[in-house]
Amino acid sequence: MSDRWYEKAVVYCLDIDSFADSDGDGCGDIRGLIGRLDYLARLGVTCLWLNPIHPSPGLDDGYDASDFYNVDPRFGNLGDFAELLHQAGNRGIKVIIDLVVNHTSDQHPWFQSARSSPDSPYRDWYVWSETAPADRNQGMVFPGEQDETWSYDRTAKLWFYHRFYKFQPDLNIKNPEVREEIKKICSFWLQLGVAGFRMDAVPFIIEETEPGNPNSPKDMEFLSELRQHVQWRKGDAVLLAEANVEPDQLTKFFGDDGGSGNRIHMLFDFMLNAKLVLGLAREDPEQIIDALRDTPKLPAGGQWATFIRNHDEIDLSRLTAEQRKDVFDKFGPDENMQLYGRGIRRRLAPMLGNDRRWLELAYSLQFSLRGTPVLRYGEEIGMGDDLSLNGRDAIRTPMQWSLLPNGGFSNADPSKIGRPVISGGEYGFEKVNVTQQRHDTKSLLSWFERMIRTLRETPEVGGGTCTHVDVPVPRGVLVHRADDANGSMVFVHNLGNKAGVVDLSSLAGEAEFPNDVLADQEYPEPGKLDAIQVEGHGYRWIRLRRTV
Repeated sequence: MSDRWYEKAVVYCLDIDSFADSDGDGCGDIRGLIGRLDYLARLGVTCLWLNPIHPSPGLDDGYDASDFYNVDPRFGNLGDFAELLHQAGNRGIKVIIDLVVNHTSDQHPWFQSARSSPDSPYRDWYVWSETAPADRNQGMVFPGEQDETWSYDRTAKLWFYHRFYKFQPDLNIKNPEVREEIKKICSFWLQLGVAGFRMDAVPFIIEETEPGNPNSPKDMEFLSELRQHVQWRKGDAVLLAEANVEPDQLTKFFGDDGGSGNRIHMLFDFMLNAKLVLGLAREDPEQIIDALRDTPKLPAGGQWATFIRNHDEIDLSRLTAEQRKDVFDKFGPDENMQLYGRGIRRRLAPMLGNDRRWLELAYSLQFSLRGTPVLRYGEEIGMGDDLSLNGRDAIRTPMQWSLLPNGGFSNADPSKIGRPVISGGEYGFEKVNVTQQRHDTKSLLSWFERMIRTLRETPEVGGGTCTHVDVPVPRGVLVHRADDANGSMVFVHNLGNKAGVVDLSSLAGEAEFPNDVLADQEYPEPGKLDAIQVEGHGYRWIRLRRTV
């Protein structure tokens, strides 16, 4: 069996255009990223996830691809990308890229050919209807920005389907040629050396759209085909899927054949994410406990990917109206902080009032829960957001490296930078940047480095079980444990702001020499585990035993 490296990975997500500009044109590029690989290695990153890298008209941050076999010239060329893979590999960092094959740009040669003639070899690569489908005003992914999911094309004289924006026509997954092309795209990038793909909008990729049917069937078998193809090409390649679906549907994406999973390797844990944010807002872990308890059993090799902030808004659509209101009231009270009626378009530091203890607690909890942690660029230094920008752009501002102009991101004239670097105020690059935090052993960046190093020494977290420890606790305190063949860890997190004491003596029989491996402050030694102190917004990672 191939090594399941992804179970013990730390994934770092970034947009190339927002990370580091090497040539002064105002846009981040691959060479700039190569120059920052040592920073990522020191942080403890073992897997780099790149948001869309393909040529694109740029109407949707690169998710409207016009060529799946190349790199956007703003970032460099394929030679630069091959060098990135080489240099990242030298530092023990794997690279995965976004696979955005639910749709193409309407400028893609396939669509331009498809619309031009009924005889085009690409006509059936897209989804068409001769009449306006009755459900064309349903199922919009971006309510308020989209009015419909079917649009009329005057050249083709047909309606075409687009689950997302109208400039992103959906590919027809029922067409065998489309399936083979997607496999070929994967083969191309695997041959170059990527370690796998983050698959965008997976439920829509496998949707066999039927005009007028808002509940069109989904072909899960395509995921099985793709998994088999990818693993024949590269045995340890991984598919990490975005599938924000009902809980009872989740296991189908892994492959629910009762044994080893045969579809997706990893899924983003949207339900846990929403409950985690709710727990932080209410300062109460009850909903997090429910999420841990209600998690479906995954097939062998199946893995969750955990996150607090990703490249989109915080999606609260799976919460009840009351729960969503509590989160909005606490973390996004202004309408300008909200998006699509379901989410929050802020980074975590401003959401938590730049409270260092609260930030540490939140990320300590995320990184110690089940699955593989995913970190968004800039979170490790507590970057802020720019709510004057449109939609999701608020959290896609350039990385803040130093006190140099433009925060060290670029030496271009500020007017040439697409999304301006945050300047001034509490989160401006003058106060929040890598260089200053590098020189401060007590900075958030230094804490992240220490926390991730500690995580490397606790393999139970990524590959083991994660269970709630049901003992009497003060309000706001969560106790959970991680176990595997390497040993056992217990974690105490206080979501509330008042100190408490927890009696874990029921675990004493399993403990050989219990000791803190990470904590928010120096505490008395755990001893017999009968009086575990934890400060408000405090945390303790306690090793119970080690067998390997």
